[in-house]
Amino acid sequence: MLQVVPPAPSEETGAALEARSPSADPSERLPVDPKLPLKGPTPGRPGRLARFAQETLKTAATLLILVLAVLAALVIWDFYVTAPWTRDGSVRVQVAGIAPQVSGQITEVRIVDNQYVHQGDVLYVIDPFDFQVTLDTGKAQLRQKAADLQVRRMQAERRQHLSDLATTPEQQQLYVGNAIQAQAAFDAAQQKLAEADMNLKRTQVRSPVNGYVTNLLMRVGDYAQAGTANISVIDADSYWIDGYFEETKMAHVCVGDRAEAALMGYRDPIVGQVQSITRGISVSNAAPSTQGLPNVNPVYTWVRLAQRVPVRIRITDIPAGIPLVSGMTATVTIRGAEARKSFADHLVETIRGPHPSPACVPQIGDQNGATVTLATPKPAAHLNSDEIDPGLAPGMNDPPRVR
Repeated sequence: MLQVVPPAPSEETGAALEARSPSADPSERLPVDPKLPLKGPTPGRPGRLARFAQETLKTAATLLILVLAVLAALVIWDFYVTAPWTRDGSVRVQVAGIAPQVSGQITEVRIVDNQYVHQGDVLYVIDPFDFQVTLDTGKAQLRQKAADLQVRRMQAERRQHLSDLATTPEQQQLYVGNAIQAQAAFDAAQQKLAEADMNLKRTQVRSPVNGYVTNLLMRVGDYAQAGTANISVIDADSYWIDGYFEETKMAHVCVGDRAEAALMGYRDPIVGQVQSITRGISVSNAAPSTQGLPNVNPVYTWVRLAQRVPVRIRITDIPAGIPLVSGMTATVTIRGAEARKSFADHLVETIRGPHPSPACVPQIGDQNGATVTLATPKPAAHLNSDEIDPGLAPGMNDPPRVR
């Protein structure tokens, strides 16, 4: 058998082992470089303070984030649920549906579609021939009635001055009555002439308002029927804005408040003022059913949508370059009472609910609760002939006067 003998350690290796060995003499250890920093033991108290400060900062940051989240939720709730604004707004306008007062063929059209017209401008003309003939005939009849009236007045006056040998009370009464009838016929002829003259003027159909002609479909040659509208004019002086607010926001809407309406596609808002609030909207449960009884829906869902209440806004300022078109969509915001409230008031109202102002909306009805009834008109008593014309023939039963 071969015996393996380990090599003897060198002097450097032995010195290193002696230096690492715990039993080695401290005086015989390897020398330490004075330039290297000495690593001493770390005290325990500063480490605990750092950990405590770190945990405190985490807790404070969490609480701050929680408070900010709650405030943000309340602000968002106030903005979207109770703040007086709505995207459901529209521009409204009055439209004058113009119908002729006489019938006839249209011979002239003096306007085009979307043209601006002033009050009193002629829109179109109806054939005036028949009405001119009626007017001339009425003038001739009026002259005839005037001559007949003058003759009968002279006859009646002459009979009043004759003696009882030349006339009788009956004849005097008859001639006076003829004169009264001639006067009535003359008055009727005057009314007929005035009507004919007015109908001739009505052949020129005029605009009743300042505005724009819209949806013009008529043309020369069409037949205009009296009482049937054939042209529409948008009243340029009657524009307003309707904002349909949810009933949860109505406590913040007051008559007279400042309102801003931003139209889609335009940056600058239209400024206005709350003019009135609609006092009634349709209720489906009020529709009568069998025997006139109310038809109440038996299904009542857990989630109820807020009703929309129309609010009328009078326009006071329109930015330059914004054309008003009826039907345009607007986002309406009420700036009146909200501008006077602080953040704390908003926060309290968000939590406890809105507190409406007592003078916000005018009251309705009699405050005493009394029932108001309209007076029923009563027919007038019939009049006899003497009351209609008491001076028909004064002294008709007296004998003829002597000259």
